[in-house]
Amino acid sequence: MDLGIAGKRALVCASSKGLGRGCAEALAEAGVNLVLNARGAEALEATAAQIRETYGVSVETVAADVTTEEGRAQLLEVAGQVDILVNNAGGPPPGSWKDWDREDFIAALDANMLAPIALIKALVPGMEERGWGRVVNITSVSVKSPIAVLGLSNSARAGLTGYVAGTSRQVAPSGVIMNNLLPGIHATDRMTSLDSNTAKAEGITADEAKARRLGGIPTGTYGDARDFGATCAFMCSQYAKFMVGQNVLLDGGATNVTM
Repeated sequence: MDLGIAGKRALVCASSKGLGRGCAEALAEAGVNLVLNARGAEALEATAAQIRETYGVSVETVAADVTTEEGRAQLLEVAGQVDILVNNAGGPPPGSWKDWDREDFIAALDANMLAPIALIKALVPGMEERGWGRVVNITSVSVKSPIAVLGLSNSARAGLTGYVAGTSRQVAPSGVIMNNLLPGIHATDRMTSLDSNTAKAEGITADEAKARRLGGIPTGTYGDARDFGATCAFMCSQYAKFMVGQNVLLDGGATNVTM
């Protein structure tokens, strides 16, 4: 399917690996030129080189921490005018509600709520002026079904979800379509870390921790970053123009909800 976005320019955050990279590759396959961002320069440059060689699109890179004002300034200087924004950042660490203090919540909000809002505010006005734009915010299944040990993530991502619900409807008349993409359990470094933490906390092996998680997923598998990226690319396509302020869940059926 021709997604109708060849030649567009996209900024994809946290895109050197994992779900962000899956989104970047899917957009590149659709002919979109990219600005990639991650904190680690080595992995970022390796990803950029592979995408350039595979898909023949322009790929610029910015090694910076998007959760900081300085990092966003570096990123926006290189990005310039973009047609597509994919917001993405790693989630806060797991823990117990008894141990989280104000500083922990501020850090979570900065990374997973305020940083994507800052990029939206910086880039969406230009999209409105040009009459076309797409924003996809990678959040989490936790906004549909909170995960107790990820209370910091639950809180910050729910805040972003509320912001997007209102903002998406304000920018839609200008041709800017904004939605959220909610990953469940995917085969990424993040999930490997969570499995390891579970194993350590419960005195079991990482394989046993993974098997327990798989038991709660109807498909019996972890998600795939390439499939996730393809969904993101569709949400950035010409065909998504009637999809406004939605929360698209990709979790293999693990969240048992009607709506």
